[in-house]
Amino acid sequence: MAGFGNGTRRYPRSRGRMGSRTGPDSATLGIVGLVCAVAGFFALGIILGPAAIVCGWLAMGRTWAGPRPVPALVAVALGAIDTLLAIIWLAGATGTGNGLL
Repeated sequence: MAGFGNGTRRYPRSRGRMGSRTGPDSATLGIVGLVCAVAGFFALGIILGPAAIVCGWLAMGRTWAGPRPVPALVAVALGAIDTLLAIIWLAGATGTGNGLL
């Protein structure tokens, strides 16, 4: 009666034999961020740019230190450029008419 019927034979993950699978891995997040950044240049840049930045940042492990995966770094850079261009485009679209014409 040492284990009270709760042995680890039926639960192989309970002893750390497999890694934690609670979310997407960094390679997947980097590729998703890269796709969002490239697609943001053509449509919905104000939405896809920040999404690319977030995905890239999470793929890098939320830090700038250490080795960084290339797709994640490119996703952050292109997402920042995409967001900046979208903001400039939105600011230019407002015009200076002050509501007249």
